[in-house]
Amino acid sequence: NKSLNKCVLANVFRPVGFAVTSYTPGTTPQRLAISFPPAAQSTVSWTSMKSSVKLLGSGVGRLVAATRRASCSHSEASVVATLRSTAKATTVNQRCQQYQPPVHRSTVAQISRERVNCQVASCQTVGGATTLRQLPLFKRPLQQPLPDQYRSSIHGGVAFFSIASRRFYSRYSATRIMTGTDTFSFADYDCVGFDLDNTLLRYRIGNMMELEYEIVSRFLVEQRGYDGRHLLKPLDKDFLQRGLIIDFERGNILKLDPDGVIRQATHGTKRMADEEIRAYYGDDQRWEVTNEYCRNMLVAWNGPLSERIRTVLDYFDICGTLLFGRIIDTLDEDAHERIGRYNVWPDVLDGLVYMYSRDHFGSNIGGYFEALKANPERYLQKASPELLTWLRELKKHKTTYLITGSHIDFANFTASYAFGQEWPELFDVIVGFAKKPGFFTAAKPFVRLEGHTETEPLTAGQLERYGVYTQGNWRDLTVLLGKIAHTASGTSPRMLYVGDNLIQDVYTPNKYTTADTVAIVEEMAAEGMRDCDAAHPDAPYIVSKFWGSYFTTRAGPGTEDASLWASLIKQHAKICIPSMDEVAKYPLDHCYNCFTENVTCNGYYPAEPLKLVNN
Repeated sequence: NKSLNKCVLANVFRPVGFAVTSYTPGTTPQRLAISFPPAAQSTVSWTSMKSSVKLLGSGVGRLVAATRRASCSHSEASVVATLRSTAKATTVNQRCQQYQPPVHRSTVAQISRERVNCQVASCQTVGGATTLRQLPLFKRPLQQPLPDQYRSSIHGGVAFFSIASRRFYSRYSATRIMTGTDTFSFADYDCVGFDLDNTLLRYRIGNMMELEYEIVSRFLVEQRGYDGRHLLKPLDKDFLQRGLIIDFERGNILKLDPDGVIRQATHGTKRMADEEIRAYYGDDQRWEVTNEYCRNMLVAWNGPLSERIRTVLDYFDICGTLLFGRIIDTLDEDAHERIGRYNVWPDVLDGLVYMYSRDHFGSNIGGYFEALKANPERYLQKASPELLTWLRELKKHKTTYLITGSHIDFANFTASYAFGQEWPELFDVIVGFAKKPGFFTAAKPFVRLEGHTETEPLTAGQLERYGVYTQGNWRDLTVLLGKIAHTASGTSPRMLYVGDNLIQDVYTPNKYTTADTVAIVEEMAAEGMRDCDAAHPDAPYIVSKFWGSYFTTRAGPGTEDASLWASLIKQHAKICIPSMDEVAKYPLDHCYNCFTENVTCNGYYPAEPLKLVNN
């Protein structure tokens, strides 16, 4: 009752009833109504409330008009049992069992984003939350009077629901609080798997980009005969960004929004105005190829569209856009016009293959592996002690597995540097040269290894715990993991996979298997996060003023919307973190807010990227 300076919370505890709790700030909450028993249900017109109140399904969460939540690391897992075992008058504000909520939890009438600290020494709270505020309310009275014993003291016996017309008041629904479906914890999974490169193993990205560009640019000049006047210039790091799409034939580089609209583009390295984009791709700035790509991203991996476009998705191929663009610039200058059709990408791809071919690690060909072996500290980072401890603890309680695209000799070299010679002990199963994303969708058999040499194919029944294999497929791996994991009889193990490549490691396993995924996106730290001092040492190589934020794309003059990749993260990842060091700070059963359909940013941890907050 806003006029009486009261706040009414409607808390639904079961589909057939409701409870209304009212309080004046600073006073003891007063119970005004109780759940309707079956005898009283006939007196209530539920139909009259269906436009504002849904008593079944996820809509129940909309009834919690305003709550404040301190996300205590030790209380999340028990909240369901706590609520079910307490009297129905208990409000959803009661979170931590070991201390009383701050007074301002029920008195502040404005949105507040400050971080809340539990005063109990053993309790860790994370993140800010929304305090109570005076909400725009609307009222829907019950259509028929209630029996005396069920009358409310408000307005002469007519109970009112008061809920917010917009869901800006709280990031946490009753569904989340009562079922836990909107939170994530590593402890909830039986099997936890990881990618290696740029996930568990962190590179010194700036030095690596410089090395990659130098090797491939010289390859293109010396072995493919391209003019070096642009290719041999220093690396233009501001032009680089993950997630850009190369249009091979037209010589263009594209940045899409989630609907497939081409919002930004260059021809070569020259920025195109909207009029030029429309001249290439039509008035709606769409292309049938990218439309299909947004519907199914695997068609551009090994399907027919792979001959027309390429997405640079990680720091191993990120220099491909600059190499491609500079060649286009050179060809146009030599012809004194835009040629119209180009056949450049196959040569750039040859340069990448020359640099990364798995056979070149042992033979010291290509320059890349030689440089890393000669000076690993220049390109690789040691794992933090906290991460090592966290991984060992995970191995004690869960079945762990590693799936990496690197061949096992290179993976052994990098992992030994980062984690020590005993790194294989961190995993129950190790898979090298896994040809992701096909690993998750195809049926290529596993291959036995003798040392670093592939020998014979294996069936799922031949795979063993603590084995080290190459190639393979997800279906056979899950057979082995199901044997190792100790789950209830007849139940399949819950699977989780963590990786940095949004198509290989996040989109594909989430879309085509039953696994949940966690996305590693270093751009979070490089671009900055809300109320977070974390910084990235290679930010100048990751942040692009030319293209703007990785998480947004230009939607019009002075306006930005979420990028294709921000949308993919929200749809296919449980949470998104800048590095594994962020989760290594907390115990395995720590609960994180995860992405939901109705909230844009709440799966980013430790905080939302600044660009998404500002837009």
